[in-house]
Amino acid sequence: MKEAYDYLLNKCSFYENESLVVAISGGPDSMALLHLLIKLRENIKINIICAHVNHNVRKESNKEKEFVEKYCKKNNIIFEYMKIKGYGDNNFHNEARNIRYKFFEEVMKKYNSKVLLTAHHGDDLIETVLMRIVRGSTIKGYAGFSKESIINDYRIIRPLIFCTKSEIELYDKENKIPYVIDASNEKDKYTRNRYRHNILPFFKKEDKNVNKKFLKYSETLLEYSNYIDKIMLSDFNKIYCDNKLNINLYLEKDNVIQKRIINYIFELIYSDDLNLINDVHIDIVNKLINSKKPNSSVELPNNIVVTREYEYVYFTNVSNDAMSQTNINNKILLENNIKINNMQFTYIDNEQDNSNYVCRLNSKEITLPLYIRGKKDGDIMYVKGMLGKKKIKDIFINEKIGILDRSKWPIIIDSNDNIVWLPGLKKSKYNKEKFEKYDIIIKCVNKEEKWKQTM
Repeated sequence: MKEAYDYLLNKCSFYENESLVVAISGGPDSMALLHLLIKLRENIKINIICAHVNHNVRKESNKEKEFVEKYCKKNNIIFEYMKIKGYGDNNFHNEARNIRYKFFEEVMKKYNSKVLLTAHHGDDLIETVLMRIVRGSTIKGYAGFSKESIINDYRIIRPLIFCTKSEIELYDKENKIPYVIDASNEKDKYTRNRYRHNILPFFKKEDKNVNKKFLKYSETLLEYSNYIDKIMLSDFNKIYCDNKLNINLYLEKDNVIQKRIINYIFELIYSDDLNLINDVHIDIVNKLINSKKPNSSVELPNNIVVTREYEYVYFTNVSNDAMSQTNINNKILLENNIKINNMQFTYIDNEQDNSNYVCRLNSKEITLPLYIRGKKDGDIMYVKGMLGKKKIKDIFINEKIGILDRSKWPIIIDSNDNIVWLPGLKKSKYNKEKFEKYDIIIKCVNKEEKWKQTM
């Protein structure tokens, strides 16, 4: 524990009257950390703000809140508290962590603090590293966590990383530090607990200082990871911009840099849900990029779809994009001035334009009313000027329309589901020339010069 205190006193560079937010559960680890900060306050004038979260899953939680609050009042420590009212995520631990850290950030803003201290210790680091190795991760992920990290504009400091669980418990005993026990930590139904109870004792039996070896291992990996990031970030914004990856620029990079680029994109997309991603997902995306197929896609956790369209790869959140697609997943009656995906379809009386943005129909040759819908598997169209029928899929391929655009492309049909127009691309056999007989004119008003640029 001396090493942890020395780190706080000599390495953290706290300034006088600085406000430090510390995450306190009431357990032996966090209470030991709080005691170290109280001791530190004797040498450096600091303001200690205790942030306590009631996860609302155990009946003991209310008593634990009272215990921590009472301890803080006794030791002149500001106490901040929140109770989680409910959960909606299937991953309880992940959601609880996200809620917890959001609360911590709110407390830091309230007290104008740039520091959050947590009680993660050396045994936690070993467990995290081992779980990541078994699960699969990246160089940075295999490192577990560091003594200090920067998130947004604040520091997270973990001074107990130098200490083992037994050292912390001994410190509590010697200093008569009170704490509460979470009984769920003894249950092997949780993955971390199984590592803690079954694997850590073996490592410690082999080497009582094994935590120091894991800390060195972690620091070495982080050192290499930071170097790789420095190289990767120098060109990242050229390779990936606006959720779009340039394949040609990507393939110019070394394989190690390529994989780090993909993982960095995942960090941007998944943020606090990054635990849903592992090295398997990186390999899947890398294979997609190197595929000979010009158009293909893969699905990832949290409704993320990665789509290759010729020389680019797009990372799309399907749930966020759903509103732009649901309009045409089912038939919508084609009424005057209807807007679909930024395209305005208008019935007009006269038009000289004869491009693919204008359709002329004879109502006697089709079945009214007309509808708009999206592409369906097996769609065919009798293209004007061609013998026989042509698959809509083949038209999209020939016109180099990407997969994402295909799913949004409006198709005009009659009531018998005959495709009468593929706006901006092809006219059907039902379309009439200006000199022929027709009584319907539909114009697609496009704000962009090209249809493809609007999708």
